[in-house]
Amino acid sequence: MIKTALALGGNLGDVAGAFRTAAQKLEAAGMINIKLSSFYRTAPVGCAPGTPDFLNAALTGDWTGSAEELLAVCRQIERESGRAAIHGINTPRTLDLDIILFGDRIINSDTLHIPHPRAPQRFFVIAPLAEIAPEMIFPDLKEKVSDIFKSLTE
Repeated sequence: MIKTALALGGNLGDVAGAFRTAAQKLEAAGMINIKLSSFYRTAPVGCAPGTPDFLNAALTGDWTGSAEELLAVCRQIERESGRAAIHGINTPRTLDLDIILFGDRIINSDTLHIPHPRAPQRFFVIAPLAEIAPEMIFPDLKEKVSDIFKSLTE
């Protein structure tokens, strides 16, 4: 079992419902001990003018498969929520699932970068994660989520 952290985001449709459905589908795919944070409404970052606010959350759970298998499950859940398989960066979406942490693993491949490279600078990722997993560590930075959160709020 590998302790995993995901960031959830969306700004089209019933995003809160999509988050809850994603948690159920992750459980059905084999993730256990799932915790879902509160939902945070945030202004879009790096998006076109007029882009609606996002709803963001974090989810943690224990995963038995590989990071690549989890990525495939996440992409399938995104498509089932109505997100196109091929989409632009920073565009409106029904659901976005990003793997933020995968235990103490550091993965840099063509399809996967873990820890997520921009997560420590993104309040909308760190705040919900700090709520449910403050002791998780970014292995590349050797810093706890709670310490990263503190640095973002000072």
